[in-house]
Amino acid sequence: MARHRTRTCPVNLQCYHFPVTSSGYVLAGGRSSRMGMDKALLSFRGEPLVVSVARAVRDVVGTATIVGDPARYGGLGFPVIADLFPGEGPLGGILTALTHTTADWNLITACDMPELSPAFLTRLSNAAAQTGALAVLPRGLSGRVEPLCAAYHRAAREALLPPFENGVRKITAALEGLPTEFLTVTDIKPLQNLNTPEEWAKHAAG
Repeated sequence: MARHRTRTCPVNLQCYHFPVTSSGYVLAGGRSSRMGMDKALLSFRGEPLVVSVARAVRDVVGTATIVGDPARYGGLGFPVIADLFPGEGPLGGILTALTHTTADWNLITACDMPELSPAFLTRLSNAAAQTGALAVLPRGLSGRVEPLCAAYHRAAREALLPPFENGVRKITAALEGLPTEFLTVTDIKPLQNLNTPEEWAKHAAG
């Protein structure tokens, strides 16, 4: 069930309080070709990595749904929905989440960020609750943005679908023209993903 929050108005503006709902999604439909195995099911602190990430998301917004193969990820303790655009990359997964959701705001993350924390996601969720944009993306001091750990308003689907249908698969390209706010991040550790066995082994070694 989506979590309800109350959005407050900026100081000196007269307006009404209204409920803001939020949900969470974890994208687990990637091919993991560089890893050579399913990253979502890598053992992390005694459980599949996707479970650790989904739990962090659920702790913040009250729900986490895995986007991926129900036959592969069912039974992990989280609802699973099939990717509507299998093999079309993470933008297809985002569109699947935004098609499925009934919540206003949606935390959508990749499954391969082992250091993603409720504290970081809370900051992201709070930024979304206060913005007039349709997406809130973390941005490091280098200027690099992370669209796979971001907050998307469900209304963003209408802007993202046309470029996707026209062949765009790069998320940042699809986001051009969408009202977007950036959340400055000084510590990018929660956003670091792992793509190869060497990266995973180095992380596991601590």
